[in-house]
Formats: sequence, C-alpha cells, structure tokens
Amino acid sequence: MASAVHFISGLPRSGSTLLSALLQQNPRFSAAVTSPVASMWGSLQRKMSGGEFSTFFDDARRARVLRGVLDGYYAPSAEDGVVFDTNRTWTASMALTQLLYPGSRVICCVRDVGWIIDSVERMLQKNPLQYSKIFNFQAGSSVYARTEMLMNADNGLIGAAWSTLREAWFGEFAPRLIIVPYDNLVAAPEQVMRRLYREIDEPWFAHDFQHADYDEPRYDAALGMPGLHKVRPQVQAPDRKLSIPPDLFAKHVNASFWTKPELNFRNTTVL
Repeated sequence: MASAVHFISGLPRSGSTLLSALLQQNPRFSAAVTSPVASMWGSLQRKMSGGEFSTFFDDARRARVLRGVLDGYYAPSAEDGVVFDTNRTWTASMALTQLLYPGSRVICCVRDVGWIIDSVERMLQKNPLQYSKIFNFQAGSSVYARTEMLMNADNGLIGAAWSTLREAWFGEFAPRLIIVPYDNLVAAPEQVMRRLYREIDEPWFAHDFQHADYDEPRYDAALGMPGLHKVRPQVQAPDRKLSIPPDLFAKHVNASFWTKPELNFRNTTVL
C-alpha cells in the first residue's frame, strides 16, 4: 500500500507528462501518463450504485473497493512509496478523492488555451497519414472546426478538462489544488519542483533536468498520434512561433483564469 496518494490533472498538452517524467526519477514515486484508474472507478461506481448487485453495497464497502483498485494497480512498485495517478477527469471528482484519500492533493498542469490548440495542431501536422482518436478518427474540415471539437465542454479534449478545472477552482475543495503553469515549469523547473515538494510535504530529491526522457510509443500509436507523450531530455522553454491563425488564438486569450488574482477566491496554490 502506498504511503501517500496524489492526483495529476489539469489541461492537456500542459506539462503533465513532463511532470510525471521528473517525478518518476525519485525512486519513492510512481508516476506516468493517464492511467485507467479513474475510468475503472466510474464503471465500478455504476455497478455498485444500481442494478441487481447494488443492495450488497454500503458506502464503506464502496470505498474499500475503489481504494483496492488503486492499490492493486500500483502494487507492488508503490509499496510504502508515493503514487501520482494521472487523469484529466480528477478535477471532476474532488469530493470523491477527498473522501477516499483525505491527505491527497490534485496537481493541475495548465497552459494558455491558445498554445494548447497550437500544440495539438502541430502534432497533427507531424502525423498527416493518420487520423487521431482525439477527433474520433475524423479529419475535421479546418483548424476552426477542429478547435470547436476540442473546446466542447462535455467531451472535447480541452473544453471538458477546462470546464472541470474551473469548477474545481471555484469549488469548496479548491485548497487541495496545486496549479502548475507550463511556462513556469519549463522556465524554472527546480524552483517549481521544490515548491511542489513542500506542498506535498515530501523530502527533496535532486532531479536531473537535463535527462527527463520519457516516451509511450504504444499508447500514442493507439491514439493515432505518435510522439504525443514523448518528452525531450532537457527541460527548457520551447522557442516557437504561433502556427494557428492569430484570430483563433486571440479568441481564447482570456481563458487563463488561474492568472487572475481577483478570481482566486479560495487562495488556491499556484506554483
């Protein structure tokens, strides 16, 4: 059983894979790309809440079953260590994760939405022979049409994550959030990581920011987007020009609510 559990969430293309690559350098930590734990919990909750077997469950048993899934998924590698489970849906489950793991924090990687759209488009251009699961294996008629799909609040890659993050930011469990802006992480990785360690109350580990290599080729191939989770060895800010139309970028310029102190009603931690 892990000594501590935390959750990595937030926005896509915003540094969660890089953060996991750095965290897993610490031999006490287990971290990787999106895990199936959140979706397994959802399936089990439906089974335990309705249907022929629901009468066999009370809340205490439901909680034991869900904890058992996470413990079983990470055992034995996380024995007496710290688990960081990644899924963008964790911000929609703040009450549940608080109930099951009261000491846990939800670490949310964020980035300007315009640059996220730009990053997705760049990945598409790198893989012109494949359609991606991100767009239900459809091409999309233009970057404007694809952005509409990305920003759908119910099931869009960006829109769904942004909506649940905003809900968590303004909700009663906001003090559990730790916001990690992508620009800060790549510009000053040691400073950000040291602050993160203090927030989760763990002793500092000397990370190697020149060798943060990480890759998930089989997972990315299944998504129809090879290289999606490949991390460059050296942690540094990318030097690039915008590749999407400037009007499309400007449309989402005010979406970064975490940068506005007047909206931080609950003093949420921003690294």
